[in-house]
Amino acid sequence: MNKGLIIVESPAKAGTIAKILHNEFAVKASMGHVRDLPKHDLGVDVEHDFRPIYEIDKKKTKTIGELRAAAKEASAVYLASDHDREGEAIAWHLSKVLAKELAGKKVYRIVFNEITAKAITASISEPGDVDMAKVDAQQARRVLDRIVGYTVSPLLWKVIAKDLSAGRVQSVALRLICEREQEIGEFVPREFWRLEANFWKDEYPPFKASLEKWQGKKFEIPDENKAIEIVDSISSGTANLSEIKRKLRDLQPQPPFITSTLQQEASKLLGFSSDRTMSIAQQLYEGIELKGETTGLITYMRTDSVRIAAEAVENCRELVKERFGADQLHGTARVYKSKSSAQDAHEAIRPTDAFHTPESIADSLTKEQLKLYTLIWQRFVATQMKPVKLENTSAKITLGEALFAASGNRVVEEGFMKAYPYVMLVEGAQIHSGYIQNNTLEHDALKRSQHFTSPPPRFTEASLIKELEARGIGRPSTYSSIISTIKKRKYVGLEKKSFRPTDLGNDVNRFLVGNFDAIFNVSFTAQMESKLDEVEEKKAVWHELVQSYYEELQKLIKGLDIKKEKSAFTQETDLVCDVCGEGKMVIKRSKNGEFLACNRFPACRNSKNFTRDANGKIVITVPKTLAEKCPQCGSPLVEKSGKFGEFIACSNYPKCKFARPKTTGITCPDCGKGEIVQRRSKQGRLFWSCTGYPDCKYISNDKPLPIACPNCGHPFIYEKYSQARGNYKQCPKCNTIME
Repeated sequence: MNKGLIIVESPAKAGTIAKILHNEFAVKASMGHVRDLPKHDLGVDVEHDFRPIYEIDKKKTKTIGELRAAAKEASAVYLASDHDREGEAIAWHLSKVLAKELAGKKVYRIVFNEITAKAITASISEPGDVDMAKVDAQQARRVLDRIVGYTVSPLLWKVIAKDLSAGRVQSVALRLICEREQEIGEFVPREFWRLEANFWKDEYPPFKASLEKWQGKKFEIPDENKAIEIVDSISSGTANLSEIKRKLRDLQPQPPFITSTLQQEASKLLGFSSDRTMSIAQQLYEGIELKGETTGLITYMRTDSVRIAAEAVENCRELVKERFGADQLHGTARVYKSKSSAQDAHEAIRPTDAFHTPESIADSLTKEQLKLYTLIWQRFVATQMKPVKLENTSAKITLGEALFAASGNRVVEEGFMKAYPYVMLVEGAQIHSGYIQNNTLEHDALKRSQHFTSPPPRFTEASLIKELEARGIGRPSTYSSIISTIKKRKYVGLEKKSFRPTDLGNDVNRFLVGNFDAIFNVSFTAQMESKLDEVEEKKAVWHELVQSYYEELQKLIKGLDIKKEKSAFTQETDLVCDVCGEGKMVIKRSKNGEFLACNRFPACRNSKNFTRDANGKIVITVPKTLAEKCPQCGSPLVEKSGKFGEFIACSNYPKCKFARPKTTGITCPDCGKGEIVQRRSKQGRLFWSCTGYPDCKYISNDKPLPIACPNCGHPFIYEKYSQARGNYKQCPKCNTIME
């Protein structure tokens, strides 16, 4: 009898599910989308309700062939892609691509929030259909993004540099970073002074208090003179504890993680990028082998819902009783509700079984997996524990016409902090319980200190995700790709783990905001996200939404003066072109940075690399001249750098076009004939390969160094990097590590 076929997205998930179902079903992976809009064409029929024109991904030909063969033999087919818009679209595309093989068969859509035997068997027993509202919402987003990419990006190429891109959401994220940088640049620090003193009575420990009011009013000391004046007028007075209040309050645990909060906390506490966090979470979701059985350890990690299933709550409460004691359990089961209902079919990110404690499965996880799983487990377990009980004490001290204030918190009961200790508590002053109202206090000399107001901080990954979420920009599945895109495009750089726009990023933002402010702004983008939710909720028609966006975009494009814009973004120098002698050298940009070019281009194609000295003055980079002569014309050879790496070229270019790659001088370890050379991929990544390619296929992502291994004598070693070690060197033969 033929088996049923389950189609999931990834091979790892397919393997886990096959084991869970004891191979009673055939389980295959689609490897994500099987078809999409064409890569080199708009692929949208604007005249007919923006109908997408899909084509099969050529890289998926083999995968589709295997799926077709499996579908042909199957008794029924279950489309089990992820439970979000992208997953729903993948299921729909599969049903179209496999239409011939699926004819006459039962085709089901199944979804599960966790990869466990219970969840999967439940989904198979209660299958549904593809949710076309979700598919329409995904199509709307895809078409909107394609329209922006194919209409606005080419304008950036004409005005600023080739190979740049504008994105409907990424450009707004860039705008937030650029505007924050502008705020920082324009910020004028304001001086203020602080007055503090230590107060005490008898043997009680002293506590510190600061000036809060002067002459009955809230007061900020503007300068040192005023600080001295206040000190002189009150230093001989008697201090009286005019008010002291003690109040107990409960601090409740935060909800379990959703995508954005997981990325934020993993960034702050573990130092993980959003990309890294989602990659590790995917591994935990798809399954880890525990005692010979592959098990999904967490629920689906792309969610904006804080809801927890009733059985998961009960499972967690049992764990709390057993591990921490019944007295640490919250009186009733805590229930969390989501603000948005669009994706509330999901749950929050939680362990599939709270009894899979971090220490019990540590041996089955990598260090990074264990760190992230522990964080998810701790946050979830804390939700069903007692609140932290805090005692807050506040004191007011009268001294002449000044009122000093102090406050502090003391943890009375740890509560949920026993499970999740990452709680920001401002302890403040520790005021002994013996102090009572109207105590006469002694004090030491009043201390005055100068301070200045600070500019707003630059965005980190965590704070940018928090800002995007707060403003309604993007959705759980997009935060990571938004950040990785603006980094990959070199629109922003990281400085002490904070984002700072590059010159290129500032130029791109200036062009987009200057000409397309109506659509590349925060409120418009947030409204568009809400409209996409309405499509999913069947309250809006997707192509009508796209139509309104398209019309607004076309109106703005028609008013654009390319010549004027190009002039505004072209910086002319005083340097005369040394090739044609007529033109002036202007500063141009590429995705690899700035360079000089003749303004008579394309009549004159002279270009040069340059740097700037400490004063910002342009210094032309002179290629290093080699003793070796050009084999074609006899002119000296020079070292140059291009988009695909370093190379050797004739100094008589462009008359002589001789060029060859610059080698490391290391003989290829595979063929023993060629030499290893540095190259750059189309994506900008450096790698090293043999000059004998394609006959020799040697390739390395690590830089080889012509240094013999001190341990085994191997003729070269690799320069490597890892997050744990940083930069280090390692022998490829004996694996000896050299710091």
